[in-house]
Amino acid sequence: MQFRAPWLQARMPLIASAGWDALVVPLSYGFVYHWHHGNWPRGGFALPLYLGLWLAWSYLLGRYSKTSEHSRITPNRLILLIALILLLLTSVLGGAWLLQIPLTITGLRSQQLPFLIIASLCSWSGQLLLLRAAIDQRRWLMVASAPEQQLLLNLLPALKATIWNLEQLEYCSASQLTEFQGVAISEQLPLSLENLEELMLARSQGLQCTTLVNWCEAQLQRVPPELFCRKSLLIGDGFQFQPGRFSWRLKRSGDVFIGASLLLLSSPILLLMALLIKLQDGGPIFYYQIRSGIYGQIFTLAKLRSMQVNAEQGGPRWASHKDERITPLGHWLRRTRIDELPQLWSVLRGDMSLIGPRPERPEFEIELERSIPHYRLRHWLRPGLSGWAQVCHPYGASVADAREKLSYDLYYLRNGNPLLDVLILIKTIRLVVLARGSIPLDLSQQFCNSSQP
Repeated sequence: MQFRAPWLQARMPLIASAGWDALVVPLSYGFVYHWHHGNWPRGGFALPLYLGLWLAWSYLLGRYSKTSEHSRITPNRLILLIALILLLLTSVLGGAWLLQIPLTITGLRSQQLPFLIIASLCSWSGQLLLLRAAIDQRRWLMVASAPEQQLLLNLLPALKATIWNLEQLEYCSASQLTEFQGVAISEQLPLSLENLEELMLARSQGLQCTTLVNWCEAQLQRVPPELFCRKSLLIGDGFQFQPGRFSWRLKRSGDVFIGASLLLLSSPILLLMALLIKLQDGGPIFYYQIRSGIYGQIFTLAKLRSMQVNAEQGGPRWASHKDERITPLGHWLRRTRIDELPQLWSVLRGDMSLIGPRPERPEFEIELERSIPHYRLRHWLRPGLSGWAQVCHPYGASVADAREKLSYDLYYLRNGNPLLDVLILIKTIRLVVLARGSIPLDLSQQFCNSSQP
């Protein structure tokens, strides 16, 4: 089976930025150390400490992630914050014997500040050049049917592309096609022999040719379900996480080992939260709910209760922005995703995986399957504690947002592999550390992967 990693290809400039930092931070440190002491540093913990803190905080603050409309801080401003945080951490946590730098005003002025300034300038300028070099100013040509064109216009209002129908393509020569960066063609359109010949000629001259589905995977890291045709889902590449495959067994082994470790490490937190929930209103600690698992099989899922005791006495409904049913403690539990920790037991039982589509409530799936094409395909994967949709798309509360969620789930269905699971775990840790958990920001633009109290 061909290894698919469009998520990795799209992040190469950001990976290169992290690699650049891993080069310039040690060089900056060595230069300042040589300037002050007259010789090069020989071992010690100072350099690994600086480099580890630099890379960790850069990632947590978003310098190695794509910017989005939800970002509050731009990458070009993050480097100043990183420098200030590193200065504080190395001054407070370090020691003269560890950092090889006296923790005095003179030491800060003569060594730490010059190092941070030089490293910051080199890191910022290098990342800026790398990201600018990765930008291709030419537009893409999208050839799609009328319904697909409308979908692309609604989905990507700021799309840097030209959208044509099949008739417009027929009057375009190979020389005109090479003016575009590439062409993405719907799999549902029948190409004539003349179209094929012109495209082949343009391809020989450097034009990139792909399908709309593959273009969305490479550029957006998701695929709108309407763009899939049934044949491409049946015979397409990918689909590594299927029963019986090595990746499937490796994933299950990782679920058991990591899940058991996390459950053991988080047990003190669970005990403390259980006590706080009980003291808050005297109600039950856990909330139990029926969810749909792999192949649509039903299982019971447990969470720390984050809503009032009688939150669903009027029937199940979507969670919403500023939902009055959420308790003060529950609001914090959801933002940090601590309320999800009891699901580790479902991971150990085999009902869930650490990574996969979030399990939905059967009551809601009736409407979702009727409204969203290919919705049932997400049942071909074991549901997860976290998933590609959860780390790439804000939490929301509507059928429209469930459709957006499915676009990421279909991407994961085609491209899931152990490396992508590692990326999702890292991004999940970042969400937890930054407390960007499952609290809807805006009912009109977020989606809800659960409505549990």
